Amino acid sequence: MEESTDRPTKKKVVAVVGGGLVGALNACFFAKRGFDVKVFETREDIRQAKIVKGRSINLALSHRGRQALNHVGMEDKIVSQGIPMHARMIHSLSGKQSPIPYGKKGQYILSVDRSNLNKELLTAAETYPNTKLNFDHKLQDWRAETGLMTFVRSDGSEEQIKADLIVGCDGAFSAIRKQFLRRSRFNYSQTYIPHGYMELTIPPINGEFSMKPNYLHIWPRNTFMMIALPNTDKTFTCTLFMPFDEFEKITTGDEVIEFFQKYFPDTIPLIGVDALKRDYFHLPAQAMVSVKCSPYHIGDTCVLMGDAAHAVVPFYGQGMNAGFEDCIVFDEILDQFNDDFSVVLPEYTRVRVPDDHAIADLAMYNYVEKTC
Repeated sequence: MEESTDRPTKKKVVAVVGGGLVGALNACFFAKRGFDVKVFETREDIRQAKIVKGRSINLALSHRGRQALNHVGMEDKIVSQGIPMHARMIHSLSGKQSPIPYGKKGQYILSVDRSNLNKELLTAAETYPNTKLNFDHKLQDWRAETGLMTFVRSDGSEEQIKADLIVGCDGAFSAIRKQFLRRSRFNYSQTYIPHGYMELTIPPINGEFSMKPNYLHIWPRNTFMMIALPNTDKTFTCTLFMPFDEFEKITTGDEVIEFFQKYFPDTIPLIGVDALKRDYFHLPAQAMVSVKCSPYHIGDTCVLMGDAAHAVVPFYGQGMNAGFEDCIVFDEILDQFNDDFSVVLPEYTRVRVPDDHAIADLAMYNYVEKTC
């Protein structure tokens, strides 16, 4: 047999920085295409962690997010672990409840647990033999021109790797994006809203949900609001959105109860007086930021996705779904241009920036409409 003169093509190395939801899903997409995928996450492996640091507003998985999960064979598994929400349930001050359906009969969004979803996606990524997950790796430096990256571990040791493509999925305060800010003609804006958020929990009663489970419960109260999403353990995760100066006015347990008696009286027996007094002061209210930037890429070596590219406030419920859609859109463009990064990356910016900016704007409009 005649010997081929062609050299064997080496697999391109894709370094995904950030092992959160979008990073883990992206690892699946790239691994499925046959790239040599390396994921780098600052935190320890959340699947082994006794306590998972950080908090999150509960996630609502919609059609755009499900499409991306379906593409890597994860949709059925994740949907089976979620709780369908067919409508919003509006709670008036008097305690009256009024459902507002999301769409046509049978349509719904899913309440999903962020931590569980993240664990499932990491495990799915790990099933590909061409994927390696690296935890406890904090990005110290990287070079767009060469693809060289330096990571530091908690013991102080350093590791250098070289990647053909660097994918920044490292959140709203992205370390990857910092290098973009040093470059000419990179547009960037961030806006903190005056509201913060705080999470509380409604426990089950006699092992069952204490409210109707297949709804996104909302308590609209002019300049602030509370929502509650169902969890598979029969609890509800409540999120109170309120201006920071209002949070700061409440300094004692009695003031917490007084506030809830005035605005959310029906929730006091559900959450519990002692739990309210304790949990309100457990952690301070968290800030919410909206981030926009453009372009999403540098040359043919680096691209931003998820919150690193477009963090949004949570009032439109599409932050995670938009991040998941980034993955599928990028994958479709890779198909279109035969994995040629020099064409794929600029096309991804061209196609994706207007859509993501629109989502960010809609989320902000919804924030103004609901709370201001």
